[in-house]
Amino acid sequence: MKPQKNCLLATTEFRGFLFLIAQFTSLLVQGDVHYYDFVVREKEFTKLCVTKSILVVNDSFPGPEIRVHKGDTVFVNVHNQGYYGFTIHWHGIKQPRNPWSDGPEYITQCPIAPGTNFTYEVQLSDEEGTLWWHAHSDWTRATVHGAIVILPAVGTTFPFPQQPYEDETLIIASWYFGDIKELVDVAMEVGGDLPHSDAYTLNGEPGDLCECSKETTYRRMVDYGKTYLLRIVNANINSEHFFAVGGHNLTVVGLDGAYIKPINTGYIVISPGQAMDVLLEANQAPGQYYMAARQYSSEDAAVVDFDHVNVTAILAYTGNYTYQPPLYPTTLPMYLDYPAAVEFILRIKSLATPEYPTSVPLNLTTSMFIVVSMNELTCKHSGCKTDMEMTSSLNNISFAFPLNTTDVLHRNISGVYTTDFPDQPTQYYNFTDETFEEDILFTVQGTKVKMLDYNETVQIVFQGTDVMKSSVNHPMHMHGYSFYVVGFGFGNYDNETDPQGFNLVDPPQVVTFGVPKNGWLAIRFTANNPGVWFWHCHFERHLSWGMNTAFIVKDGGTVETSMRQPPAYMPPCNVQFNSRIKINSTEGVNKII
Repeated sequence: MKPQKNCLLATTEFRGFLFLIAQFTSLLVQGDVHYYDFVVREKEFTKLCVTKSILVVNDSFPGPEIRVHKGDTVFVNVHNQGYYGFTIHWHGIKQPRNPWSDGPEYITQCPIAPGTNFTYEVQLSDEEGTLWWHAHSDWTRATVHGAIVILPAVGTTFPFPQQPYEDETLIIASWYFGDIKELVDVAMEVGGDLPHSDAYTLNGEPGDLCECSKETTYRRMVDYGKTYLLRIVNANINSEHFFAVGGHNLTVVGLDGAYIKPINTGYIVISPGQAMDVLLEANQAPGQYYMAARQYSSEDAAVVDFDHVNVTAILAYTGNYTYQPPLYPTTLPMYLDYPAAVEFILRIKSLATPEYPTSVPLNLTTSMFIVVSMNELTCKHSGCKTDMEMTSSLNNISFAFPLNTTDVLHRNISGVYTTDFPDQPTQYYNFTDETFEEDILFTVQGTKVKMLDYNETVQIVFQGTDVMKSSVNHPMHMHGYSFYVVGFGFGNYDNETDPQGFNLVDPPQVVTFGVPKNGWLAIRFTANNPGVWFWHCHFERHLSWGMNTAFIVKDGGTVETSMRQPPAYMPPCNVQFNSRIKINSTEGVNKII
């Protein structure tokens, strides 16, 4: 397989929210062991005629690809040579019994401070296909991200007949003219809207339809008659995307590190956080063809201030032929084509074969009904420019990251969080009706989590709303687990009739999936991975505004069913959550801006 071509602080208080300590030894490592060094620092890049400095890994945007086999273990030593703290999350990797290396900031660890390093242990289990890694601190993942390619276990092959000649990773990302960290910090402080991207990139390049970008457009050479496996990652901050290739059909065979029944299609729709495996047969007349993506907006049609830039790369055949401009895909849906998005999503089903079976929980022990909504709060920041600020919530709780964190469960320290995240919303109403009623509009902040016993079988129904006329898809992501999407629909969920249509045979097994605009999403999973696991919307603006919570899955009573001990070193914290940290390395002076 061809590797990806990249174009493009110490204190006595250990503030690491919800740190669990197990009393047992770790799992034995299986498969091969790989070692990577990630050096994270600022580097200048020129895009769209403007040169700016961004935080990247190993001087590349996107960052380096991790390439392994199913069941391998990876140690990644992350060196922070930047100006502020961050963490790395291994998106879609379940990390059995090992939340210590999962990475969400202030959930399972504190940031890696400037001038320090931290080694993650990334332990693969049943994942196979394409996943990715990214920073999990504010919006740093805009430029700190890369792909994880998980090949079949040694001695096995792909479960589809068209064995690819080569593979190619394509990462769709967001580009901002300004300093994204600074823009977000200011917006959060004043209670204003969060920034919108200025363009998109494919493997780090906006494409030759954009200004000053023709010479740097990403190109992939292919041979006529051969099949290629495209590994497509949506690393965008806040946008779903349609993707298509001019003149070529696509066959989707994997999603989120798991195989699916093949989908023959002229386009895909992919949410932030998702990764798809897509076969492309190079069977067209030799020439050049655009690989193109454009934002899919599920917001109200009156909302027009989203990024309309179409990002492109070029698929070019080898050999001699008369040059013609690249062919643009006529199958690429337009920005607001909601039916096209739904039609594609409805076709996603697990492979469900003896080699790749499903295990959908049938006898449920826990059922939750979670309302996902946009809301408002009274703005109390010192820099507030309005009386109210935008926020978001799960069951009317806007998640507040703690300011006084420690390994609270191990030390039995109270007051950092509560375990009363509600299984039901605080009130029922017509969720999909446009409303501005104050008792529905306003939410409350809290650091509430959900406790689960080991091996509980869980069903969650997420219900979307149209509060403030802000109905939109919400790509929900769960750390530490994959889950089965047993059903989704539109309007208000009906607990009597809707379960009758659940797919309990071959539902998609994923780590990120969208709650439909003005609709509902039903998922199931078995809580068999002890630890602290973050739940959140993968639109970064919604995460920043509070559409998050965490599950604490208790130990199961044996070494094999209990959380591992922490590593000998975990990053300490000594800065406030909403601060941008700069360290003058020559003077050792901390500066909080």
